[in-house]
Amino acid sequence: MRIILFFDLPSVTYNDQKEYSKFHKFLIKNGYIMMQESVYAKLALNNSVVLSEKEKLKKNKPAKGLVQILVITEKQFSRMEYIIGNKKTDVVDTESRLIIL
Repeated sequence: MRIILFFDLPSVTYNDQKEYSKFHKFLIKNGYIMMQESVYAKLALNNSVVLSEKEKLKKNKPAKGLVQILVITEKQFSRMEYIIGNKKTDVVDTESRLIIL
């Protein structure tokens, strides 16, 4: 499963910029990979991981703005089509090091 997170945060005031930076750092620290500006993705093994991530996001959400998530399967994610541009190859985004206990 993939968690795809979309967000649109205000960045008018200094406090808005600080909130944006804090939320961005939270996403990176928690394993989200930037797909494009304000769109991040994270691999989730099962539904309980998704629920856990939702709770973390709710606890660390910014005060203002819009944050949305979409959960899709790996098969759906792999069928993503690139209309223009290419897939970034500098980001390692595979399951090759995944260990299931």
